[in-house]
Amino acid sequence: QVQLVESGGGLVQAGDSLRLSCAASGGTFSDYAVGWFRQVPGKEREFVARMSRITWPFGNTHYADSMKGRFTISRDNAKNTVYLQMSSLKPEDTAVYYCAAGADSPSETRYPYWGQGTQVTVSS
Repeated sequence: QVQLVESGGGLVQAGDSLRLSCAASGGTFSDYAVGWFRQVPGKEREFVARMSRITWPFGNTHYADSMKGRFTISRDNAKNTVYLQMSSLKPEDTAVYYCAAGADSPSETRYPYWGQGTQVTVSS
């Protein structure tokens, strides 16, 4: 069992940057791909970014189209932590952001382990 705890959310202005962290405990973190998803009330949870479990010589990363060039996912297996660096934030990025561990897929159904979520609010 892997437990995930997100942090770093908050209220920012449009154009600002924010870095989310997700600390993992239990299990073997490096055995899993990691992903970030987000959800707005009343809407389905959507894929944001994912990263393969293998990080050497580099990890494979994938992003939703609307996040490409603005968001960067990274992980530090030594610290059992995954990050989401967000820049040029827009009001439409406002959501609860979740990290997840599982298979390397954009589908949330492939991730058995989830954090509790952290709220990101971007004001215009």
